[in-house]
Amino acid sequence: MNQFFVEPGQIRENTVFITGADAHHICGVLRMRPGEKIRVCTGEDTLEYRCELKSVEEAQVTAQVLWTEDSQAELPCRITLYQALPKGDKMELIIQKAVELGVYRIVPVESARAVVKLRAGREENKIRRWNAISESAAKQAKRNLIPEVSGVETFQQALAQAAGEGRILFPYELAEDMQQTRDVLAKIRPGENVAVFIGPEGGFEESEAKQAMQAGADVITLGRRILRTETAGMCVLSMLLLLLEP
Repeated sequence: MNQFFVEPGQIRENTVFITGADAHHICGVLRMRPGEKIRVCTGEDTLEYRCELKSVEEAQVTAQVLWTEDSQAELPCRITLYQALPKGDKMELIIQKAVELGVYRIVPVESARAVVKLRAGREENKIRRWNAISESAAKQAKRNLIPEVSGVETFQQALAQAAGEGRILFPYELAEDMQQTRDVLAKIRPGENVAVFIGPEGGFEESEAKQAMQAGADVITLGRRILRTETAGMCVLSMLLLLLEP
């Protein structure tokens, strides 16, 4: 069943009014017809609306709300992925998979060894595209919200932000104690905010790891194998999903 996100004001008297790109997608791309069913969320709560299409036009699609239910699609912890900027288009894959795995927010980070440095004009376009990828992935995964991809932050800015939000997980290639990693993850409880820091292709510098520890981060290992930057975040999120999924 196809899913769409709307603003709360687009749901009035048990009718959903869909406009813009989603209306075009329903009408011109999916070629849906009145009588077909869709799933609608507002991105502001855990409610999902099961709807039946009533009219399908390019300018506006209307659907009748058949029933609502409380979805269990979101993890009980808000996880923010602080991802050091990778080369090429790897960030697009990272965003897509992180959203599928339940991340709440994604923050691109300029770390010491990150080769990519986004210029001001280019950053705006990149952030717009990355958020579009997040929305698409949220629809596919039947999420109740669209994870935000924020503007690029420096490592120091990201660390200061994360330190004020909750627990920080800092995978580091020089960490070795797997049991300690298991113990750290086992202590995470529903309702906590969790920040996950992932380094670039060259990894984090030792000075960055020290800064993270000074900020109260839990330095963990992901095993004896060196993971690519696009794999490491998915590994941590998968472990958290296994531990936290109700």
